[in-house]
Amino acid sequence: MSRKKIAWGITGAGDKIEETVQVMMDIKRKFEEKVDIEVFISKAGDQVIKYYELSQEIESSFDKIWVEINANSPFLAGNIQLGKYEFMLVAPGTSNSVAKIALRMGDTLISNAAIMGQKADVPLYILPSDYEEGVIITKLPDGKDLKLTIRAEDVEHVRKLARMDNTYILKDSKDLISLFEQYFG
Repeated sequence: MSRKKIAWGITGAGDKIEETVQVMMDIKRKFEEKVDIEVFISKAGDQVIKYYELSQEIESSFDKIWVEINANSPFLAGNIQLGKYEFMLVAPGTSNSVAKIALRMGDTLISNAAIMGQKADVPLYILPSDYEEGVIITKLPDGKDLKLTIRAEDVEHVRKLARMDNTYILKDSKDLISLFEQYFG
């Protein structure tokens, strides 16, 4: 039985990055007989995973990892449109990436691939860092708290995505487990 593939896009969100990487490593172990997780990291995502010292964990846990060169390299969008992936996952998704996808601005690896995948009816799952309005406390790499105020404008882009066909919003990293159980359980 051949393993199915999914494309996991990592953007530059520090909020939720540590728990998302941990959950994805757990998912890989649990579903490695059934699914091959290919990791695609935006330029900003590369900076953030280095800042949070997660590069080694990702590199040692996943076999196929690519870092953005430009909006079409590596050739993720084309491979998604050709049906090589069961779905695309963007986790975590910055407010910038969410807005670009919602506004159809495919000028980065992740936003371009997501938009092209949507056009080809490939399911898109997004774990946005800015899920709902209000104040949140996130952790910096040094363990200190950072207070962030999530604005209505950012949440509106999330809502716009949620209204799009074959596009699904995840509330937190624990929802990733249910997603993989739904597809590969």
